Amino acid sequence: MERGKGMYLQIKEPTKRISADSVRVWRISNLLGYGITLVLAGAVLYAAYYYDWKTWIAAILTIGFMLLLAAAIWAVGIKPYYLQKTWRYEIDEQFAQLKYGRFKVRHIVIPMAKVEYVSTSQGPFLRKYGLFNVEIGTTTSDHTIPAIHRDEAYALREQISTYAKVKLDGENGVEEA
Repeated sequence: MERGKGMYLQIKEPTKRISADSVRVWRISNLLGYGITLVLAGAVLYAAYYYDWKTWIAAILTIGFMLLLAAAIWAVGIKPYYLQKTWRYEIDEQFAQLKYGRFKVRHIVIPMAKVEYVSTSQGPFLRKYGLFNVEIGTTTSDHTIPAIHRDEAYALREQISTYAKVKLDGENGVEEA
């Protein structure tokens, strides 16, 4: 058989997008984490100059602080935007598909026959914007569709559980974090 014909399934690309509010949630979360880290790193850097530590130690700390600052700018200012723009998912009777990434594109196809559980979860930042993460679990791994609005997340959870013939976690399928 020729490659691309016959035995290979033709799976259409995922088209559904995650919420635009995910950018705000990821920015707040990353800002909190990097903010605390930058304050602590700044305090150590200040101590290096205040207590006149060896020059090479202060130089290494300064370079480390600058790299940390660059990583914070990437994680808070740029990455959340690109993640939201590239995240796609699609659910049908045969497969759950997740596709994301700008530089390293990942396209995950999960057969519904392999799905063992599906659940929704929500942390404090997601709760502020009325968003949920939908987690799809198989025997060997779990996959998350992030930042879906409440009604859509519940409908998605119900749809996946019906297609995969699984029981929901708990009474309402929500895991408390």
